[in-house]
Amino acid sequence: MTESWRALAKPSRILVTGAAGFVGFHLCKQLLADGHTVLGIDNLNDYYAVQLKRDRLEQLQKLSGFAFSELSIHTEDYTKAHADFKPDILVHMAAQAGVRYSIDNPWVYVESNLIGFQRLLETLRAYPVRHFVFASSSSVYGKNAQVPYKVTDRTDQPVSLYAATKKSNELIGSTYAHLFKIPMTGLRFFTVYGSWGRPDMAYFSFTKKILQDSPIQVFNHGRLKRDFTHIRDIVESIRRLIHLPPSGEVPYRLLNIGASQPVELMDFIRTLEDLLGKRAHLEMKPMQPGDVLQTYADTRELEELTGHKPQIDLHQGLREFASWYRDTDAGSKYL
Repeated sequence: MTESWRALAKPSRILVTGAAGFVGFHLCKQLLADGHTVLGIDNLNDYYAVQLKRDRLEQLQKLSGFAFSELSIHTEDYTKAHADFKPDILVHMAAQAGVRYSIDNPWVYVESNLIGFQRLLETLRAYPVRHFVFASSSSVYGKNAQVPYKVTDRTDQPVSLYAATKKSNELIGSTYAHLFKIPMTGLRFFTVYGSWGRPDMAYFSFTKKILQDSPIQVFNHGRLKRDFTHIRDIVESIRRLIHLPPSGEVPYRLLNIGASQPVELMDFIRTLEDLLGKRAHLEMKPMQPGDVLQTYADTRELEELTGHKPQIDLHQGLREFASWYRDTDAGSKYL
């Protein structure tokens, strides 16, 4: 399928929500390098360091073809920005992230992940695009014990509000694709990591704590596995996929996007220790509410569609991250 996406990859007007976020930032850089015109949208909320988002934006604003609007997707301002820009493709990466944060801050998730998503769908009814690609999450698999996770598996037992909002996006999106023929692809992301990443993610805080000789809380006594997926592999899949909208009676699909190589948490920590040249002080803790034991993506459909199979292993990806972390003094700037 590699030649198919290349044949369809003409310069386009692409709107990216969450452009100052981790995935949105890297995706915008690649789309601009590919010659597309990009409008980035973000509300620059303070869930984590706003300075990190501003620094990402500063990188993007140096590139030709990029424009930015600071606004919230659940407002009428979004519809106006969309209508004025007239995108060919909409890539929706904006969301209130975090599993544990959703336990104490539910309304933030309702506003961004539910009302915001509905705003986008209603906007698309009035101002259609060739392809609507939106971020879902591996968290929708919830208590599913069968691995690897397939998109056909049950996803009706989410264990966090965050996961429930993402499942809701999938269901409502499918309905709109059926009713209004909006070509739509939902992507279930699996533990994305890499340079310019989110400070609330474990690998970011672990790095700071190891370097500072501070204790690390290791949940479920380290008996957790995650399908860590490097940001460059995520972006490469998306840049190909956006040119391959679904068709048919219901132009809708769901895809897993992961490395398909689950790593035990303790192996992850040991790799990070080796790269940093220091040992971690571990505090073993019980399982946390909203967590799952393992994530593991079946990505065969995505690979067949795009021709891309993840290339970057954990050691290489963490080495790049550790280098970026030290070069930018990320620990003191963003944590």
